[in-house]
Amino acid sequence: MNRPQNPSRPGKGTQRPSSGRYSVWRLLREGLRKQQGWKRAWAKAEPRARYRVVIVGGGGHGLATAFYLAGAHGISDVAVLERGPIGLGNVGRNTTIVRSNYFNPDNVRFYEFSLKLWEGLERQLNFNTMVSQRGTLNLFHTEAQRDLFTRRANQMRLLGVDAEPLSREAVRKLVPMVDLDNGRYPVLGGFLQPRGGTVRHDAVAWGYARAASEAGVDIVEHCEVTGIGIAGSRVTGVQTPRGFIRADTVCLAVAGHSSHLAAMAGLRLPIESHVLQAFVTEGIKPVIDVVLTYGAGHFYVSQSDKGGLVFGGAIDGYNTYGQRGTLPMAEEVAAAAMTLLPGLARLRVLRQWGGVMDMTMDGSPIISQTPIEGLILNGGWCYGGFKAIPAGGFTTAHLIAHGAPHPLAFHLDLARFAEGRTVDERGIGPFPYLH
Repeated sequence: MNRPQNPSRPGKGTQRPSSGRYSVWRLLREGLRKQQGWKRAWAKAEPRARYRVVIVGGGGHGLATAFYLAGAHGISDVAVLERGPIGLGNVGRNTTIVRSNYFNPDNVRFYEFSLKLWEGLERQLNFNTMVSQRGTLNLFHTEAQRDLFTRRANQMRLLGVDAEPLSREAVRKLVPMVDLDNGRYPVLGGFLQPRGGTVRHDAVAWGYARAASEAGVDIVEHCEVTGIGIAGSRVTGVQTPRGFIRADTVCLAVAGHSSHLAAMAGLRLPIESHVLQAFVTEGIKPVIDVVLTYGAGHFYVSQSDKGGLVFGGAIDGYNTYGQRGTLPMAEEVAAAAMTLLPGLARLRVLRQWGGVMDMTMDGSPIISQTPIEGLILNGGWCYGGFKAIPAGGFTTAHLIAHGAPHPLAFHLDLARFAEGRTVDERGIGPFPYLH
């Protein structure tokens, strides 16, 4: 990747601190040298007084935006501000699923673009993000659901995206543990997206941070934004405990805290914040080699490389910024797991956590300019935030660099809510907790 010279940065012409290129030969060499040659994966930067772009939020979307700004648009005068260490926000609080099996044509194109970026990400970042395209299997339980999934699969095929129908017997062969004849919601079949799968969430954050830092971006940890400066109708920068940082453009990429940060600029967003729980069991031998979703019980599960089953369900219905969740929702998810996979009954749950979800009024995200000039919003991801990291970062970087939305994200503008152009993937209406 070519890094343009930037006269506003200190040390012009000097090499950016870097951990160097990773390879099997490097691994062997460092092993022979008693692991003494490794350096920091990314530079621990101190904030400067001014940047061309300040990105608030060092999660997946914020780091991806910085990486693509530097790599695709030559803009490396960028700071990513994260209130804690990199990787401890929502980017590390999810079930790691990636897929593009949507119904709305614009959403299918967007998430398919993201899936294609996932497929080449490890080579682009020179970092093992553990992309595992094991397939995503959606089960259906009624004839009406069969029709709905058939429509979705046909829409995907028309747009050149992979989708395969599976009979009951094919489901049984692929996932023998599934109780097809359970008394609650018998399984009639399913649809498989073979290119779906999982990606290691921590590695995504570390890989993007490392690559963005090497490209010249300042990754500033432990730097919480406490205010947003505005002069007239234009953003001027952000206030932090380390002082005011001026910027031509400020991008908010703060996952479940979008409403909180936007309020600092006097904006009220069409977003509610809810907690989404996830769980991991003790490690067992391989039993599930796909991502399995339960169409009736809102339950999804995959098996990690360590052997633990990673699973989750729906959001808790109340508004919160908490990251713990409640026992009633944990009980509901466990009941769905037992209905579909009764063989899991004796497994112990080792860990539980919650991520704060930006739930929009139509269930689709927002990548948009705002009424305040120079203030960009990347948020409202509902359930789709992790799988959209590459495309979200790429299209947000395009918006910042060109001042116009990327064609794949044109439908995700903020103005759609006022103009009645909502992107309601599930056709539920303006009820965030249902999306």
